[in-house]
Amino acid sequence: MTVREQFIVGIDLGGTNIAAGAMPIDGTREIAMQMIPTLAEGGAEAVVDRIAALVEEVIAQTRRETGAERSDFLGVGIGSPGPLDRARGVVIVTPNLGWRDFPLRDEVSKRVHLPATLDNDANCATLGEWWIGAAKGGRNVVAMTIGTGIGGGLILEGKLYHGASDAAGEIGHTTIDANGRRCKCGNYGCLEAYASGPAIATRARELLEGTDDSILPMLVEGDLTRITAQTVFEASKRGDAAALEVVRDTAHFLGVGISNLINIFNPDTFVIAGGVTQAGDQLFDPIRAEVRRRAFKPSVDACRIVPGALPLSAGVVGAVATFRAQTLGDL
Repeated sequence: MTVREQFIVGIDLGGTNIAAGAMPIDGTREIAMQMIPTLAEGGAEAVVDRIAALVEEVIAQTRRETGAERSDFLGVGIGSPGPLDRARGVVIVTPNLGWRDFPLRDEVSKRVHLPATLDNDANCATLGEWWIGAAKGGRNVVAMTIGTGIGGGLILEGKLYHGASDAAGEIGHTTIDANGRRCKCGNYGCLEAYASGPAIATRARELLEGTDDSILPMLVEGDLTRITAQTVFEASKRGDAAALEVVRDTAHFLGVGISNLINIFNPDTFVIAGGVTQAGDQLFDPIRAEVRRRAFKPSVDACRIVPGALPLSAGVVGAVATFRAQTLGDL
C-alpha cells in the first residue's frame, strides 16, 4: 500500500507582507511560495480574509504540482507578530498591525476548515533556520529578524524557548539608549526604533536634511518618502557617503544589541535574517567588529554570526515546523 505524502501550509504574517507556502512534513522542499501585501489598514478581519484566500491558493497550487488531495493537508501553521497567547491562539498586541486581543488562530482555522497553530513570527523564523537553515546543527541559537520591526527567537539546549508568558525573544524592544527615540511600543530607545527597516529609512531622511551630496534622492526620483532600507543599502553599495554613514550606524546599533545577547545567552550561532541581509559584508563585517569590541571574548569565540539561509521563506518554513512540533510532537 502506497503511503500518501502529507503537507502543512505555513503563513508568515508581517506588518508589510504576508508570505505563504506548503511543505511536506519532512521539510524536504518548499512548494507554492507566495507573497501578498498585508494591507493592515483594512483591519484584522480583512487581513484574515486575505490569509484564508492565500492558504486556498497555496493548497490549489500544491495540488496541481504534486497531485495531492485536499485531505493530504494536515493544517496551517501561522507566524504572527506578538506578544501572543499561544494556548488560546490570540494576538495580544502588535504595534505594526494595530491589533489587540485578536483570536487569529481560530479565525483562520474557521475560514479554511483546517486545524491551525499560532506562534510568534520571529520564533517561527528562528525555528525554520534551525530546522533546515543557517542554524542547523546548533544547540544554543539566537536569531534576529529585521523587517518592518525587529523580532527574535531563542533555541536553548535544543528547544525553542517561549518564556513564562510566551513573550521571550522580543529583541527589538530591548533598550539600547535609555533616553533615545520613541518606539511604536511606547518605550524609548528600543533597538527596533533604530535598526528596523523603517527606522533605517527614517535616519537616512534625517541625514539628508543636512546634505545635498547624496544619490539617495535620485534613486527615489526626489520623493524622500519612498526611501526604504533597501534604497539605503543600494546607495551604500555605490559608495554614497550618506548611505554608508547610515549603514555604519545601523551596524553599531545592531552590534550593541547582539553583544548584550551573546553575553547573556552564550549561543553557538547568532542568525540575522530579513531584508537587511541584502547589505552583505558591508553590514556584517562592522557588526562582527562591534561585537568583538563589546562582548566577552570566550563568548565571541564560540559564536558564529551569520545571515539567514532562508531569506524569503524562514518564517513560512518555521510556521510549518511549529505546526509539526505542536501537533505531531517532534521536529
